[in-house]
Amino acid sequence: MQQLTLPADDGVPLALRRYAPPPGGAARGSVVIGGAFGVPQSFYGPFAQWLAGQGWAVTTFDYRGQGASLQGRVRDVRADLADWARDYDSVIAHAAGQLPGQPLYLIGHSLGAQLPGLLRHQAQVQGLLSVAAGSGYWRENAPRIRPAMPLFWHVLVPLAVRLCGYFPGRRLGAVGDLPAGVALQWRRWCLHPRYSVGAEGESAQRSYGAVRFPIHAWSMTDDELMTLAGTEALVGLYAGAPRQIERIAPQDAQAPRIGHFGFFRDRFAATLWPRAAQQLARFGVAGTTAA
Repeated sequence: MQQLTLPADDGVPLALRRYAPPPGGAARGSVVIGGAFGVPQSFYGPFAQWLAGQGWAVTTFDYRGQGASLQGRVRDVRADLADWARDYDSVIAHAAGQLPGQPLYLIGHSLGAQLPGLLRHQAQVQGLLSVAAGSGYWRENAPRIRPAMPLFWHVLVPLAVRLCGYFPGRRLGAVGDLPAGVALQWRRWCLHPRYSVGAEGESAQRSYGAVRFPIHAWSMTDDELMTLAGTEALVGLYAGAPRQIERIAPQDAQAPRIGHFGFFRDRFAATLWPRAAQQLARFGVAGTTAA
């Protein structure tokens, strides 16, 4: 694993990790892992290392103001979700440049499967595997958290941001520390029935509608945050892309629980992780057939 710093296209430094396939063999292509809100790239390290062992060049990263990309205090970070999409774009361009002519796929966890609709360099992507991702519209949240969402979005988030200058999710036990611009824009998204497209308007709808790479979405039956309806709503925003949703239950992995975060934990290395490698291979076959 190699750690490096990449300037985003506006010069903001981003922390990256690159996981190379075993020496002596040609890489099968590139994979960029887009993380969830408040989740550092280190969380995806075991899976990224395993996937590299299957022959893929894997890149993880921290959005600006998060994880190892944070410089200084979160309250001083001026960033919103458009900036995080810009970070994603910069990492994709970097990964594509490392293996020119080879396919590049995204594995997006939660937010990491929402932002690709706002990418400016969509043509560099040949497929998206969406993991535990859905619309964040609060009425489509899982039943366990849905009753608390009006208070969360209308009172807690705006009040905490006003008092602290950022969203102190770590202290509150919710999501993680987020820059003010990110938290408030996410709030707008989650209060709109059409999520990002509804909150951002026609330009966002055109951007999602322009996506043509295939999307395969995994919806976990025991996800404590996302519902199948939320996944269907998110995937539906990519109106022009080939798309498919697959439900995964804990019993499919001989496990008592998967949940929103479980897929990336190494206890699923022998069960769920090979399914991800198989899906990447299917993307490749479909791309070859289409060509």
